[in-house]
Amino acid sequence: MSHLRTIGLWSALVAVSALLAYGLYQAHFPAALLLGPMIAGIAFGVTGARLALPRAGFQAAQAMIGCLVAHAVTGSIANTLVDDGLVIVAVVLVTVAAGGVVGWALTRLRILPGTTAAWGSSPGGASAMVAMSEEFGADPRLVAFMQYVRVVAVVLSASLVTRILLQGSPVPAGPDQAVDAASAASVFTTLAVAAIGAAVAMALRVPAGALVGPMILGAGLHAAGLVRMDLPAPVLDAAYAAIGWYVGLRFTRETLRLTVRALPGILVATFAVILLCGGWAYALTHLLAIDFLTAFLATSPGGLDSVAIIAVGSNADVSFVLAVQTLRLFVVLVTGPLLAKWIARAVPEGAA
Repeated sequence: MSHLRTIGLWSALVAVSALLAYGLYQAHFPAALLLGPMIAGIAFGVTGARLALPRAGFQAAQAMIGCLVAHAVTGSIANTLVDDGLVIVAVVLVTVAAGGVVGWALTRLRILPGTTAAWGSSPGGASAMVAMSEEFGADPRLVAFMQYVRVVAVVLSASLVTRILLQGSPVPAGPDQAVDAASAASVFTTLAVAAIGAAVAMALRVPAGALVGPMILGAGLHAAGLVRMDLPAPVLDAAYAAIGWYVGLRFTRETLRLTVRALPGILVATFAVILLCGGWAYALTHLLAIDFLTAFLATSPGGLDSVAIIAVGSNADVSFVLAVQTLRLFVVLVTGPLLAKWIARAVPEGAA
């Protein structure tokens, strides 16, 4: 009976996700195939459905998104890093510093312990932050809650901003149109890159290896013109839905009970970081020849995979967005442990 119940719940989740995704697509929201399943997953998770996407499925979806990002990588990203390197580094450092200040404030106000606040407020690499946090003494449940609250808030706000800025403009290509018509050979090559890149990165214990491995391997091969990166639309659709479900289903009643006292502070901190990054994005439009949508997506403190989906499905400068987001991911992975230790030591013992 439990098996039949699980099948029934997954069937209902798929149906609700499809309806929400269709409605969002008709409303011209970018990343509708990510947003719909994510919202449906939150609803099912909080109401006690007790569903969970297998980690292998999430890693496979991340590998597909890594290949999608690699498809968008050309020599222009390298040129972007060279031409605007100092500004991009400044963007990354401001965002990382904002996360550090938020973590420090949450600890000073006795909302969360120091290490948990530091890992939870790190901007980007949500799954990697959760995976690494437990090794450094943080509560992975609270870290996961903080990270995925921010991911949801960033995805919703970025989608809303994109929808508003594109109003009256030609409807951007949907994410499933971002990859050219796929040939059998290029699809096989892309899947091979995904499998090899993810396997090597995870074997080396690279944080977020399922995403980062295929992205780096595929980007290098694609930019050099050695392979053609292509994925059929149904595969990408499934990857978007899987990531949406993985994020959404993490929100359960148990998690909410654990974090109800900290929720107001977490929400205030989350939107404070988003607003700070939005202000920084506006400033960037006066420093560089980029539009606000590109700057907003580049500075958004969300996951690389979800922001990449939104960027590819909009009129943003994908090269600039991915250059900033990718660099920040690696900076966060390197600075995360150091920042956690600094916050834990900088705050008086009684405040933690």
